[in-house]
Amino acid sequence: MYKHVKRFFDTILAFVGLILLSPLFLALAIIIKLESRGPVFFRQLRIGKDEKNFYMYKFRTMKVDAPQLPPNKFNGVMNYITKSGKFLRKSSIDELPQLINIFNGSMSFVGPRPGAAKNEEELRVARRKLNVFSVRPGITGWAQVNGRDELAHNVMEKSKHDGIYVENLSLKLDLLCVLKTLHVVSTLDGYKEGVEDG
Repeated sequence: MYKHVKRFFDTILAFVGLILLSPLFLALAIIIKLESRGPVFFRQLRIGKDEKNFYMYKFRTMKVDAPQLPPNKFNGVMNYITKSGKFLRKSSIDELPQLINIFNGSMSFVGPRPGAAKNEEELRVARRKLNVFSVRPGITGWAQVNGRDELAHNVMEKSKHDGIYVENLSLKLDLLCVLKTLHVVSTLDGYKEGVEDG
């Protein structure tokens, strides 16, 4: 029952968010285009509900020649991030285009963060065992507020948090994730870019 209510509110809030944030989207689009060549949006194939692939959207924060690798396998990532991209990534503003994903039903505001369709087979297998693909992936989730980027290197721990979320899915848990997300983003708790050099 809650899954249907959750989807209803996801749709309404995403629609309102897209309208209210349209001036910000326009301003960021201009900045991104003026700063470097390439599209405004970055899209990547991710694994969604029922293990169906979908394209997830972000504001582009990297140069167009950057390798498409998961964070835990990306060495020297800072060499590819644009000037505006550094701020967008730290503040998580680059994730705002995922309101489009929420509106079209491929994502939710809260849920397990979708893994890449390529280069993350270990994560896919671990999540499959924990029934994680039974729910829509989210912009934020229980793993994000309990480690964020630091869990990128620990597939089993990340999957464990995702499994806990699915097993205890409720309005209370979703609200807790949202509140903890505000804290994590504002304090940069768990924020990490790529593989540490040295």
